[in-house]
Amino acid sequence: MLEVGQRSGVTVLRLCHGKVSALDLELLQAITAALGEMPEAAPVVITGTGSAFSAGVDLRRIVAGGPDYAAEFLPALTTAFLAIFDHAGPVVAAVNGHAIAGGCVIAAACDVRLMSQGSIGLAELSVGVPFPVSAMEIMRYAVGPAAGRLALGAALLDPEGARSIGLVHEVVAPEALLDLAVGQASAMGGTPAEVFSFTKRQLQQPARERIAARRGDDDAVLARWSSAGTRDRISRYLEQLRRPR
Repeated sequence: MLEVGQRSGVTVLRLCHGKVSALDLELLQAITAALGEMPEAAPVVITGTGSAFSAGVDLRRIVAGGPDYAAEFLPALTTAFLAIFDHAGPVVAAVNGHAIAGGCVIAAACDVRLMSQGSIGLAELSVGVPFPVSAMEIMRYAVGPAAGRLALGAALLDPEGARSIGLVHEVVAPEALLDLAVGQASAMGGTPAEVFSFTKRQLQQPARERIAARRGDDDAVLARWSSAGTRDRISRYLEQLRRPR
């Protein structure tokens, strides 16, 4: 589900949950627990497996689990996003493949984003669900005004397109991705921990203030995700994906 390893003094978290590391309750809890158990300022790399970084929320679980599952899942999603965003040390995303919807937000929550292949972007509106507050503000922090294009257009970008708007910082060859990500995390980890953490908090402060001020919006988000109408829309969306093209 989540492999935790060490490489050159850097903790590597590898998403390896099914074919595309879809985000379900258990994977989100594993991400949060792994970050909570490591030293506060430890340098971290987050990557995926095969052709996927993460394809986003496991929509089948949302449909099957109904309102009770959604009520547990949505807070866990926010908690995992913020565990990455809040980590005091450097966090580098090694985006090895498709990073869709929640997978895109996980990458955006990292300090540095390297990408080798696949597509990246937000797909929530095409599915018919709204964004949790933390997701929207993390995306706004990562790409500024371009967050509107990604969110409202449900656009998926190739690596160069993502680099052009700052969603990824560098496009690299697949065989070099993890080495470069570990090298960047290690280099940033050489900065005195208290200085790195303080500077990171300074940069994130506007996003943090907006997240704190809009916490109440997540009640409306949960109501949408929990509704029968949303489950019907998700079911239709999944059915469309299963049809031959």
